[in-house]
Amino acid sequence: MRKGQQITGTAREKLAREMKEQYEGGRSIRAIAEAYGRSYGFVHRVLTETDVSLRGRGGEHPQRHPGTPAHQGR
Repeated sequence: MRKGQQITGTAREKLAREMKEQYEGGRSIRAIAEAYGRSYGFVHRVLTETDVSLRGRGGEHPQRHPGTPAHQGR
């Protein structure tokens, strides 16, 4: 499929299933978009159309120890 090519019907359904499976397996929207040569917005839209529960932003955060400030200057 060419970048920017409109995807409809069964091709879109198949693509949506693949993307949903990858996202639910832990892959990020950005990684999926890059792998398929599509935009972040396209992948986000496809995932929301398939009723995927989207994760929060920022990925995993290391656990802080109690009393440690949330942000330490870098």
